[in-house]
Amino acid sequence: MNKVAVFGNAGGGKSTLSKRLAEITGLPLIALDLLMYKPGGGEVPHEEYKAAHNLLLQQDQWIIDGYGSLDTVWERLEIADTLIYLDMPVLLHYWWVTKRFLLMWIVPPESWPQDSPLLKSTLNSYRNVWLCNKKLTPKYREYVNKAKEVKRVYHLKSPNDVNNFYKTIEIETI
Repeated sequence: MNKVAVFGNAGGGKSTLSKRLAEITGLPLIALDLLMYKPGGGEVPHEEYKAAHNLLLQQDQWIIDGYGSLDTVWERLEIADTLIYLDMPVLLHYWWVTKRFLLMWIVPPESWPQDSPLLKSTLNSYRNVWLCNKKLTPKYREYVNKAKEVKRVYHLKSPNDVNNFYKTIEIETI
């Protein structure tokens, strides 16, 4: 496990899992939202983001958390030796987006750019949950089913799966 892509729908626990995995394994963690967005929430020019993304992919070790863009997600999944797909029930995604919004007022998420507009970001997340569920989720599921033949794949479908995943990784790193 050297190049780990953590992906899935908005509000699915990608950042939480990625942070914990980095703590367990010592692998460097990269949150794509911090590459894609400037402080205040404005987008970095796409070519600048792609150049930074391509440099990351050339590193020997990483955990990359997030979606990024349609043209970079598939490239990242191909290069990764380990895929962690968080595929929770869609209503859980909506609940976790809501929970994140409520907690943001107390502690902003670490993986979000400084001074991001909380309400706008949350509304975008609600829209993205629906879009991802309709368009990307079927493609992700098909991809991970095929990738199991050549990569290490964790298809996590529940909070219980996530807890079992942590236990497995902790045992492997002893």
